[in-house]
Amino acid sequence: MRLDNKTVVVATRNEGKLREFAAMLEPAGLRVIGLRDVPGAPEVVEDGETFAANAAKKAVEIATYLGMPALADDSGLCVEALGGEPGVYSARYAGEGASDEANNAKLLARLSQPEFAAGSIAAPDGLKLLSRASYVCVLVLYDPATGETVETKGTVEGWIAAEARGQGGFGYDPYFYLPEYGRTMAELSMEEKNAISHRGAALRKLAARLDGQA
Repeated sequence: MRLDNKTVVVATRNEGKLREFAAMLEPAGLRVIGLRDVPGAPEVVEDGETFAANAAKKAVEIATYLGMPALADDSGLCVEALGGEPGVYSARYAGEGASDEANNAKLLARLSQPEFAAGSIAAPDGLKLLSRASYVCVLVLYDPATGETVETKGTVEGWIAAEARGQGGFGYDPYFYLPEYGRTMAELSMEEKNAISHRGAALRKLAARLDGQA
């Protein structure tokens, strides 16, 4: 896929997420802006049942409204012990407009129930790990000038920790523990996170598609 318009609007108002997109895509020659840079952009209702459905809906609606390429992601946390929750509801797990703190509090409350105790383990440093989990990201880029769509997906495996660690990242990052690093996602630098994260994996695949490499 080749874009004549080198400015891409990322369908998010989340500044943390926007920084991650810019760090990965601007070296490829793209100018990345967010919805805060385009006042009046519509709020897209994420009512799809899958990450891919939500990402596609956001990309198409924003691109069509603005008349320029739009990149949207739907990403979230899938916790094994909870049967995949919160999944597509990750950003609003504790209700519409919920803060990261509220979502994390609900997640920990759910995993503190007695029926989940048998699945917990201890990390080498003694940190209690409550359940296996994965971060999933689906990206959809839509160019209204050509009608072309590109979709990519990335995942990363880890565990949900019983306590928060680290000041970086956003969302569930302080509780998402990576055994191979001995740290949570929030304890990684931006460079380390982009190298291994679900969003980083999906963005690398997207960059390759834009370069005509895949």
